[in-house]
Amino acid sequence: MIIHQKFAIAAVVAATSLLSACGSTTTTTSVPVSSQISNSYGVVDSIQIVQVTTEKKGPGAGAIVGGIVGGILGNQVGGGAGNTVATVAGAVGGAVVGNKVEQNNSAPQSREMYQITVRMDNGSYQTLTQENIADVRVGTRVHVENNQAYRL
Repeated sequence: MIIHQKFAIAAVVAATSLLSACGSTTTTTSVPVSSQISNSYGVVDSIQIVQVTTEKKGPGAGAIVGGIVGGILGNQVGGGAGNTVATVAGAVGGAVVGNKVEQNNSAPQSREMYQITVRMDNGSYQTLTQENIADVRVGTRVHVENNQAYRL
C-alpha cells in the first residue's frame, strides 16, 4: 500500500474518532459536607406533569458513515499531498453532512415526566424532573439525592 493511502486511511479513522468523541461533558463542583446535608432535605412544594422532549445529541452512525464515504470520495481527487488533503477534507465534510442528515431524519420523542419543586431546609427551592413520583405528594418530607426526591 502506498504511504499516502495509509496516511489517508489513518486520517479518516482519526477524524471519525474525533467527531464521535464530541459529546457532552459533565462538570462537578465540590460543596462542603455540612452544606450538602442541610441542602439535601426538604418538603415537596408542588408537583406538575410536564412534557419532556428528548433529542439525540452528538454524532452517531450518520457521522461515521458520512466520514467514511467522504474520505473515500476525497481519496479519488488529485495525487500526492493534494490527495491526502482532499481525503481528510472529504472525511470531515462527510462526517458533518452525515451527522446533520441523521439529526434531520430522527424525530424528537416526547414523554410525560413529573416536575417536583422542593422547599429545602435551608430555605432555597430545588426543582427536579423525574419519571415517577412513587409515594411522594405535596407536603411530603423528602431527601434529594442525584436529582431525585425520595420520601423519608
